[in-house]
Amino acid sequence: MKTIRKLIHGEIIKAVIFVAFGFLALFVFFDIVDQLQVLNRLAKSGYQFKHALMYVSLLIPGHLYELLPLSVLIGSIFVMARFAQSSEFTILRTGGLGPWSALRSLFNLGLIFVAITFLVGDYVAPVANRKAQLLKAQFQGRITVGQTGAWLKEKQQNLNFAVNVAAMNSDGQLVQIKIHAFNADGRLSAITSAPSAQIGNNEWVLTDAEQRIYHLDAKEAARIETQRLPELRWPTEISTEMVAAALLSPDRMQTWDLFQYMRHLDANGQNAQRYEIEFWRKVFYPLSCLVMLSLALPFAYLHFRSGHITGYVFGGVMAGISFYLLNNVFGFMGNLNNWQPWLTSAAPALIYSAISLATFWWLVLRQ
Repeated sequence: MKTIRKLIHGEIIKAVIFVAFGFLALFVFFDIVDQLQVLNRLAKSGYQFKHALMYVSLLIPGHLYELLPLSVLIGSIFVMARFAQSSEFTILRTGGLGPWSALRSLFNLGLIFVAITFLVGDYVAPVANRKAQLLKAQFQGRITVGQTGAWLKEKQQNLNFAVNVAAMNSDGQLVQIKIHAFNADGRLSAITSAPSAQIGNNEWVLTDAEQRIYHLDAKEAARIETQRLPELRWPTEISTEMVAAALLSPDRMQTWDLFQYMRHLDANGQNAQRYEIEFWRKVFYPLSCLVMLSLALPFAYLHFRSGHITGYVFGGVMAGISFYLLNNVFGFMGNLNNWQPWLTSAAPALIYSAISLATFWWLVLRQ
């Protein structure tokens, strides 16, 4: 049995590597074509072709994370179908490879792909994507989400703060900060603005800050006190990762950073539905490799002597693509309809797992 497992695992691993390399080559080509346009736009800022190649290289881990489950599906379908067409799998079954043993063997291999997908998606891709954005920001000037910037919220004792950050420079420095402070009654008590700020340890260091304090006590005449400070330290738990989450897409964050930001939003009464869905998607996404392998196993029990192997393989590939489409659709629908985040993220995998197990029962166990 060890020899059989080594044969199946070796063939699938080689096929998955080949498919993943092919997909990555295609995506890198598209990225380079896209960067040629960026190169023309940022040429005056010193953006050269070597910077474009570096930027494209930093995007590869993110593409690998997205493509690995699909590569597992296509590679394993190809191997299973080839085994069935050449009657190799029939010989393996004669040698004692039962249906449940085959499924267990594929799941053991799937755990390796799950671990690789998790490591790439949670450690390599977020760091590489952040470096890619900072590299481009060196020539674009800053990372921003538009004219209004990013808004964050925080509660501190009896005060509520609404913070606006226009952009973030490549060195992590914040640009055009406005901090609105509200008292327990919801009245504006102060506005602090600064052209730049640096995030320190549980504090922001604002440079050339201007602070307007609103005295609206009913017993006294309303007045505004303005003061300028060369440096102002504002204690806060808003970290660099939280600002980056507001400025960048949440799928570029690590799972732990998403969890912390999700808790921060929930503690401050903000809607964290989008980030909760993304958090659970990052938890369940690596497990889709197991779903892909379970979808591929029934192809080993089909009979291809009458032809139509290409049609079967194409159908399996389309099933894998439809899984990703359904995954995205469920994400948008869950966000709009306020569905349970974990169920929204797990539903596509559960549906396709049920389909694959039903197909496995129909083609294998029922025969």
